[in-house]
Amino acid sequence: MHFLQITSLLIVLAGVFGAINYLFLKLPSAIGILVVALFASFGVLGIDLIWPQLEIADTARHLIVGIDFSDALLEGMLGLLLFAGALHVKLADLRAQWIPVALMATLGVGLSTAIVGFGFSWITGMPLMVALVFGALISPTDPVAVLGVLREAKLQKSLETKIAGESLFNDGVGYVVFLVISGIAFASGGHGADHGSSELDDAAFLFVQEAFGGAVLGIVLGWLTFRVMRLIDDYSLEVLLTLGLAFGGYELAVWLHVSAPIMAVCAGLLIGDIGTKHGMSAQTREYVDAFWKLIDEILNAVLFLLIGFEVFAVAFDIQFLLAGVMAIGLALVARLAAVAVPVLILEPFRSFSRGVVPIMTWGGLKGGISVALALSLPDNEWKPLILTSTYIVVVFSIIVQGLTVAPLANRVGREPDLV
Repeated sequence: MHFLQITSLLIVLAGVFGAINYLFLKLPSAIGILVVALFASFGVLGIDLIWPQLEIADTARHLIVGIDFSDALLEGMLGLLLFAGALHVKLADLRAQWIPVALMATLGVGLSTAIVGFGFSWITGMPLMVALVFGALISPTDPVAVLGVLREAKLQKSLETKIAGESLFNDGVGYVVFLVISGIAFASGGHGADHGSSELDDAAFLFVQEAFGGAVLGIVLGWLTFRVMRLIDDYSLEVLLTLGLAFGGYELAVWLHVSAPIMAVCAGLLIGDIGTKHGMSAQTREYVDAFWKLIDEILNAVLFLLIGFEVFAVAFDIQFLLAGVMAIGLALVARLAAVAVPVLILEPFRSFSRGVVPIMTWGGLKGGISVALALSLPDNEWKPLILTSTYIVVVFSIIVQGLTVAPLANRVGREPDLV
């Protein structure tokens, strides 16, 4: 099947599964589509077990593997989703929360990577550097899933900003950490061989180049787009300019070897705040907001549909499945550390909203970015284990945590805004 046929099929299935969820399951839209896709996938696998001569599962697996989920997300949908998410986070709110957001998105990601990496190495016997790769890819919270849950919860503004800002930035930081660690791990064969100081220097330089370069590029491109929009009063053209910024800026960042996710977040923040205030008419603001909400919803549906179908790429080995179940606990402990340690560091100097640690821990949902990074790993003896464990953690996170975090937030997080 060629690109247009695949795209058409995905959109049709997303619509059909969304309708099934709306009429029968009545779950939040994206989670419902994922659940229906999982049922459909396991149904196909069940039919194949009963009537193997039909070879339905092999056909479905061939079709799903033919869709490069990693490329589709990392070099396609992710830029649009991050840009759309950042558009609705105001810089004034983010400035008030920038210290906890920055600590959770940097120190938190580092702590989470280390805890998961050491724990997973101990559980599975995997070489430490390869296990740290798993730690890096499972540590970022998925802004798509997190921001979707935020719509269902009535959170205090300060807490909502912390969750939204941290999920947007730790996604970009986690991606950079993954690139650095996977480069070291697989360049050395994954056995933690001696790395010369020059290799570590290269890794440090890569981190700075990716993170800082992505931020600078996003700010520059966002500012240039804003200056052009100030000269125009045509809502359809201005919507097109924001779409060009998200698409073109992301691809330019990939070409320049800087962090495309961080570029998309920074550009989206600038346009969503300064751009809407000083570069758009009221009509344009309304259309830009509606357009990007629609883009967000459509891509969300397709992304969660694809996650449900990626079950065909998972190796159903009992040891892999057990490792994946244990990885759920590891990921939750690591997320607790990623949130609690920055909060403990900052508590002597500032007040935090009630329930910030449990809400941000349970609300740190994993999603498509983790699956895409696992699929992007080079073929090696550990990749099937990493992919299966990643998939189990992500599905648990989206379904179990995603369906319960809003009630948890509404129960433990209600209190006058403190920060």
